[in-house]
Amino acid sequence: MIRSKSRIYGGRLIAMITLVDALSSCWFGYCQGVFAGVLVSDNFKAQFPQTLDANISGITSSCFLLGAFVGSMIAFISGDKLGRKKTIALGLLLNLIGVLLQFLAWYLPQMIIGRLINGFGIGLTSTTTPVFLSESAKSHQRGKLVVIGASSNVSMFAVANWISYALYSNHGPFQWRFPLAFQVIFFFMIAPLLLFVPESPRWLLLRGKEQNALQVLARLAGKAVPTDDVTVTAEFRSIKAAIELEREDRTPLMDVLRFRDKTHNFRRLILSCGTQFMQQFSGINALGFYLPTLLTQNVGFSQEISRLLSAVSSTVYLVSAFGSLIVIDRFGRRNMMLYGAIMMGLCHIIASISLRESEIDPSRRKLMGNVATAMFIVYHVFFGTSFSSVPWVYSAEVNSLGWRTRGAAAATATNWLFGFVVTQFTKVGVDHLGWAFYLIFGVICFSYFPIVFCFYPETSNRTLEDMDHMFIQNPSIFVFGKPDMTQRRRPTSFMDAEIARIAMS
Repeated sequence: MIRSKSRIYGGRLIAMITLVDALSSCWFGYCQGVFAGVLVSDNFKAQFPQTLDANISGITSSCFLLGAFVGSMIAFISGDKLGRKKTIALGLLLNLIGVLLQFLAWYLPQMIIGRLINGFGIGLTSTTTPVFLSESAKSHQRGKLVVIGASSNVSMFAVANWISYALYSNHGPFQWRFPLAFQVIFFFMIAPLLLFVPESPRWLLLRGKEQNALQVLARLAGKAVPTDDVTVTAEFRSIKAAIELEREDRTPLMDVLRFRDKTHNFRRLILSCGTQFMQQFSGINALGFYLPTLLTQNVGFSQEISRLLSAVSSTVYLVSAFGSLIVIDRFGRRNMMLYGAIMMGLCHIIASISLRESEIDPSRRKLMGNVATAMFIVYHVFFGTSFSSVPWVYSAEVNSLGWRTRGAAAATATNWLFGFVVTQFTKVGVDHLGWAFYLIFGVICFSYFPIVFCFYPETSNRTLEDMDHMFIQNPSIFVFGKPDMTQRRRPTSFMDAEIARIAMS
């Protein structure tokens, strides 16, 4: 049986789905970076003088993250009912409404409502697009393709900082209204692409639409590949068998929460949420939203130099994030998190000690300030090659098919909730703790090493259906010392299990 003809198939189709994820991530990253420059704009502070108060400034920044948290929870509840494409489309529409309210704002409540709605939309898209991509891509491509999305986030974070620096000399409303309005471009780039990509084949199978799923798998396989092709039918049967296995093991929610289900769905959800928690408490949003303020207040740079250094830092972050494309499948998810934990912790500790020395000896303030600034920039190198991308890949991989949207939504909600917390207390923490504020992040980063080493299994070079087998065969929460759970290469036992699934279906 030959599938219906389509102009978009194989690599081109995967590229388009990757582009949907990447551009959605671009919007996400731009939103994270743009408000740091807006907050220090003189015209913005004149238009909204309430933001001179640290608490109100914090809530104006972080309400976006609160909205995104709510959006992620809606994806958790309704994502599997709406489907991947409809959820993304709803998120895009809300983003557009939120952006219009922000750049046309004349009163602070309108600005806050706009940021909340924008955040709500970003919460939906940032939860769903990595899942959509991971469910469509092959296992050997999945890590790199999802990292392209995560890295695209950083690229627009950098662009937002450079726009802020470029508009430094403009002291009118254009200095902050244009950067906010610029986001509209993403809607008109993503929406047309969404019309030409199919629904996720795994979601279609989950909803019982087997023929549609088979056709999408054939399109993903390449040009003129029939639906009865051996490779296509083998993948179809493997996915279907995994879904049936999950349904056979369907247990009441309370039993899932007590870790009594065979596939350990709640444990897997906690692991995916944990990666996002670690990402936020590594200090990235503290620097992302407030780096120009921190450099001005703690280090003593002028506003112009602070904006320039923030733009340079975000560019270094961008290069590092794309650098993770080279290593994420080569070194595996575990190793990247282990290395990132140590190196990020060292950066925070050195920056903290340098700022303390500058307070003790004012004659060395410039030297120690330069060292602290260098550490903030180097921190972005290590974060960019580890915790920038791994949490997004990990949460899209580790959960079972029936829980994948919920797991990704819960993980993304964790990211936004604790991003809100970190952003809200950063300004107050810097004002009251000074150099010791960065010491807290250093200690937290070091704590990640034993957590990842003991509890986090490797997910690279596994099919999404391998994950169920991995947790069924290894019910203990501890993974160290177990090669099937920690080695980067796909274990032979997983290959044998896949052959058995295909034979049974």
